Amino acid sequence: MILPVAFAVLVIASVAHGAVVEHTFNVGNLSISRLCQPEMIITAVNGQLPGPTINVTEGDTVVVHLVNESPYNMTIHWHGVFQRGSQWADGPSMITQCPVGPSDNYTYRFNVSDQEGTLWWHAHISFLRATVYGAIVLNPRAAAPFPAKPDTEHVVLLGEWWNANVVDLERMAFLTGIPARNADAYTINGKPGDLYNCTAANQTEVFRVRRNETHLLRIINAALNTPLFVKVAGHGFTVVAVDASYTTPYATDVVVIAPGQTVDALMVADANATASPGGRFYMAATPYDSAVPSGPPFSQTTATAVVEYVGEADDAVPPVLPARPDYNDTATAHRFWSNLTALVLPGKPTVPLAVDTHMFVTVGLGVSDCQPAQLLCNRSAPPVFSSSMNNASFVAPTAISLLEAHFSNASAGVYTRDFPDTPPVVFDYTGDESDNATMQFTTKSTKVKTLRYNETVEMVLQNTRLIAKESHPMHIHGLNFFVLAQGFGNYDEATAAPLFNLVNPQERNTIAVPTGGWAVIRFVANNPGMWYMHCHFEAHIEFGLAMVFEVLDGPTQETSLPPPPADLPRC
Repeated sequence: MILPVAFAVLVIASVAHGAVVEHTFNVGNLSISRLCQPEMIITAVNGQLPGPTINVTEGDTVVVHLVNESPYNMTIHWHGVFQRGSQWADGPSMITQCPVGPSDNYTYRFNVSDQEGTLWWHAHISFLRATVYGAIVLNPRAAAPFPAKPDTEHVVLLGEWWNANVVDLERMAFLTGIPARNADAYTINGKPGDLYNCTAANQTEVFRVRRNETHLLRIINAALNTPLFVKVAGHGFTVVAVDASYTTPYATDVVVIAPGQTVDALMVADANATASPGGRFYMAATPYDSAVPSGPPFSQTTATAVVEYVGEADDAVPPVLPARPDYNDTATAHRFWSNLTALVLPGKPTVPLAVDTHMFVTVGLGVSDCQPAQLLCNRSAPPVFSSSMNNASFVAPTAISLLEAHFSNASAGVYTRDFPDTPPVVFDYTGDESDNATMQFTTKSTKVKTLRYNETVEMVLQNTRLIAKESHPMHIHGLNFFVLAQGFGNYDEATAAPLFNLVNPQERNTIAVPTGGWAVIRFVANNPGMWYMHCHFEAHIEFGLAMVFEVLDGPTQETSLPPPPADLPRC
């Protein structure tokens, strides 16, 4: 049962292409029960979990009035939206804006030109995106280049659920330097499904389909810390886009999706009728645990929804459950992620062939000294958990956002421009013998990498063995990148470079760097501003697995950072 504690209303202006799509997001308290637990208060948008879907047509302008009726500071990030000309609307707290305080409001305005497919929005402060999230559907002006025209479509939002206050969990993790505990359940469209020990009848999502129709599934992983395998019993998929970028159609029986990623997949309702006499099939989402030798505990459970055939469904017959990959099935995950290629279309960006700046960046875990603000940190014990890129563990400023400091030429005391292009020490990045106290140690800083406008950057993202090998989903704001290659072990340019895909590499905003491996990405810094790059595991952001690109202005007004809006929140 869901009861709104703080009344909230959604305002949508239905408009034609090229006009304004307007929403009001009232962020407030929501009383809700999951897993047969007593009702608890969560933070939600417009009394919904997930929040409202934003439907737009390519070229439209989106206006979202954020009204913060919650007891917490709030920002919203429009994940994957380029924000060209609207850099102040990107949303990450203390990167592009100060947060919107309780009882305050802020209006986000941005255009969605040159993007089609599925993106999403979420809170970008604390752990609040556990319940503050929703889909963005970017409809094309003309017919999408799919191998088959879908008859209908469904948003499939994957998430995690805690029987706890997630803000309290995040705060305690920071104060102690000990990562927060794992989720109690996974969810599909906010519902855990009926495989959990105690689930109410109305907490399983149902997708109704008609035989032989083609359905477009817009799959989004909004989970805080867990990559997920997605399967539907008796059905296969054809992947046609990832991160709002078209792909060469890719047939698969499983979708693998890391936090922050989106996948558009066609599913034909053509299941063998004898496979399920009741006409009902489970959609199952199970965790992919990539950590080697071991990571933090995770919920070894399965979220389910039901794909139900109209006119054939018999509620008395249990749905068919698909065979699910093992939790640590890295081979299946890598096969999916590495087999995707772009669908090259006229007028769309292609991979740049000339490179201006080469970067080699280690991503991984480590330890650091207790920070002054970590009041419950055990200062008599060894260093506490941390994470870093090139051994720089990122700390966001507290008095002014990085974008405001950049715009005002006031970087002194806020950030430094010395994020390193290479790690401070060359070592056996994925070897067990390298995992020692000296190599694990990192220091806290606020470092950015400054890029000229239109500079082309090639970055090797190298996973490390420090504490654990793990597949880190690395997300960049304000830009897309091309994935040229990926593999396992230590990156070796001599053997990897000849394998670069410079013809049709997949284009993304979030890449799951292979566990104990590497990925090579390439992008053009064609968007002035301050762009956050970070691991999309919320636990790792909290402990510093992030950095920022400072992209300088171009030669014209259109290629320069505009001044901040008058209602930009102040710290």
